[in-house]
Amino acid sequence: MRRLAILLPAAWLLATVLAPLVILATIATATPSDGVPPYAPLLDWSGGGLPRVTASADAWQLLVADGYYLRALLFSLRIAAISALGCLLVGYPLALAITRAPAGWRAPLLLLALLPFWTGFLLRINAWIGLLKEDGWVSAALHAAGLLPPGRALLYTDAAMYLGIIHAYLPFAVLPIYARLSRLDPALAEAAADLGATPLRSFLTVTLPLSMPGVWAGLALVFIPAVGEYVIPELLGGPQAQTIGRVIWQEFFANRDWPQASAVALVLVALLVLPAALVQRAR
Repeated sequence: MRRLAILLPAAWLLATVLAPLVILATIATATPSDGVPPYAPLLDWSGGGLPRVTASADAWQLLVADGYYLRALLFSLRIAAISALGCLLVGYPLALAITRAPAGWRAPLLLLALLPFWTGFLLRINAWIGLLKEDGWVSAALHAAGLLPPGRALLYTDAAMYLGIIHAYLPFAVLPIYARLSRLDPALAEAAADLGATPLRSFLTVTLPLSMPGVWAGLALVFIPAVGEYVIPELLGGPQAQTIGRVIWQEFFANRDWPQASAVALVLVALLVLPAALVQRAR
């Protein structure tokens, strides 16, 4: 029975993780073609007898030689890092406030933090488009405060993209931090206060260090999907926001260069293994 319990999740991971990676690796070493699918099979049987291997490393060579892909990857990493930090700066105080609220208020407050998940993703992005366009509430408020020049809008800027990502992924930061903070013994902070520590010093020396596993988990849960984000940069970021997600989409669907897109996707997956491993190590 124990072997069966282990076999089922192993089979699921094999089907949903390893098999797609093998398929991507196979396509990444193929040669582009005009057929359907738009790449040549790795084994050519048309000559009769033994098959001819048609594998190519052109996609990998272009990936190294063309700085376009590196710039898109670095830009995506920067977006993900800033977005994860923004979610942490907003989510940690929110999680701390929920933890220290009266017991009867914690569940409703946590429900309010998760409320955006009850609304469709595209509906939330369209709402931001309405708020950030030139006659939207946010842009109008910035115009009135003199923070945005007349005739300009916050829409299709990096700031709009960061707002959309932080709003979309904020619950991913709040939940692990709240889960960690809710398990801390309140007696530790009380003991620090009895020893003369101020509330700020008690937070910095007791609460914050003990909550770091939740902080790292929250950062990873935001950072990893934000690196490959496509929809928010496409709708809020404008044409200048060439993220790695948009590059992969363009290679797959616009250029129909599946080998190149697969190579870029594999590099992205390989890079995202690192933050996941660091979070696992920090637990």
